[in-house]
Amino acid sequence: MLQDGKLYIGTSRNPDDSINKGEYLDLRYANRHGLITGATGTGKTVTLQILAESFSNAGVPVFCADVKGDLSGIAAMGESKDFLEKRAQTIGLDPYEYQEFPVIFWDLFGEKGHRVRTTISEMGPLLLARLMDMSEAQEGVLNIAFKLADDNGLPLLDLKDLRSLLSYMAGETSELSSMYGNITKQSLASIQRGLLVLEQQGAEHFFGEPALQISDIMRTTNDGRGAISVLAADKLMMNPRLYATFLLWLLSELFEELPEVGDPDKPRLVFFFDEAHLLFDEAPKILVDRVEQVVRLIRSKGVGVFFVTQNPLDVPETVLSQLGNRIQHALRAYTPREQKAVKVAAETFRPNPAFDCFEAITQLGVGEALVSTLGKKGVPSMVERTLIRPPASRLGPITEAERAKVVAVSPVAGQYDKDLDRDSAYEMLKRRAEDAAKAEEDERRREEDEEKKQTESRRWTLPGYGDDDDDDDDGGRRRRTSPKKRRSSRSRPGYRRQTVTETVIKSVARSAATSFGRALVRGILGSLKKGF
Repeated sequence: MLQDGKLYIGTSRNPDDSINKGEYLDLRYANRHGLITGATGTGKTVTLQILAESFSNAGVPVFCADVKGDLSGIAAMGESKDFLEKRAQTIGLDPYEYQEFPVIFWDLFGEKGHRVRTTISEMGPLLLARLMDMSEAQEGVLNIAFKLADDNGLPLLDLKDLRSLLSYMAGETSELSSMYGNITKQSLASIQRGLLVLEQQGAEHFFGEPALQISDIMRTTNDGRGAISVLAADKLMMNPRLYATFLLWLLSELFEELPEVGDPDKPRLVFFFDEAHLLFDEAPKILVDRVEQVVRLIRSKGVGVFFVTQNPLDVPETVLSQLGNRIQHALRAYTPREQKAVKVAAETFRPNPAFDCFEAITQLGVGEALVSTLGKKGVPSMVERTLIRPPASRLGPITEAERAKVVAVSPVAGQYDKDLDRDSAYEMLKRRAEDAAKAEEDERRREEDEEKKQTESRRWTLPGYGDDDDDDDDGGRRRRTSPKKRRSSRSRPGYRRQTVTETVIKSVARSAATSFGRALVRGILGSLKKGF
């Protein structure tokens, strides 16, 4: 279905239902992006499937999300069905050959494909704030957290790294506020609660290592076909904000990592953003500006982006103006908003005098679309009412056994299936806290030892201080009195140091007095004894 560097989309027909000509997408302008819109059940997923098949056969890798599980059939050989054969015959697709395509299945939860992860640092504060629906003040504190981590060499890899950093900031708010700006404990607590909600929604499976390598979604096979990376998004859609944030992160990574290539003959990668309205629902202007910037500039990186959504009004005008290739399936016009959407869609096409676009959009059947692609010199072609070609791969999902087989022989098998928890902010801050606690304990013990030494020193230098049963110098036991009870005569008022002569005289006098007293007592006692 490749003709002179062009991808076959389907065959247009005249208002009288006669077949007109084939409609193609020029590979040279596939990086000018595109839009696939239409109500539920009108064939958007099949259109995505046939474009992915064509890009793969042209050697262009593809990344797309499988929201309902139907897109997984692209990994299996197509099966003959009457309505498919009839469509092929109607549009003149001869021969109609069935084919299977090289597919790599991915899943954030690791259940239906290889794990897809990124780190907190790679996600960045802007997308993380969007994911957690933060206020402006909370986003400011989160930016400070990322700056603090960069300044101190603290890698933010998973949720526990960010939680530990926020806990550290809560204990140092005064000091950090003087360096980085106002940090309130209320904002920190709110961010912590938001992280807890993310964890309960399964985001801990997304943040961590090994992180997805962009090169692994840009693979080609030995026979020159581009690998089709299919993200299982049925469970992921339970948290649409996480889904949209992840795809925007991936788009941003492509923009930041890939080198400039200008306008190549064919894209290096085509990125399909299904359920694109989830990206822009209640999105702040700064985020919309970021999407517009990426979409506008990623073209020069050789990447084509196709937004798939129900209503063209789901995409902001600034982004819509960047989408040159348009495939519009049927829309309903029962409400004023739906009528406005049909009018907007009709006015974005280059008019075809053969029919009224507004009426045609409401009358399209399943598998039928209005198609306008960029032609020579990037000029949009005249819109044509087109029957979309049938897919070459299986229409509908594959079985779990078939999926497991594809995953087992994948070129990235075993590369992302085991968690890697290397040294990061959580471990570093934990060690710092332990080292600080140990240093504080060592200081406390040192002070206690110093105080003990001072106490022991005072015990043996102060007179009379000690236990009651301390030994005297002769080895005997003597009772010590407290220093307060034993008052040295030297400390009495009027004390004057005696000379040696005075000391000798007083000692002789005391001895004489003592001898005289003893003689007198003996004399008195002797007289009393004689009287009895």
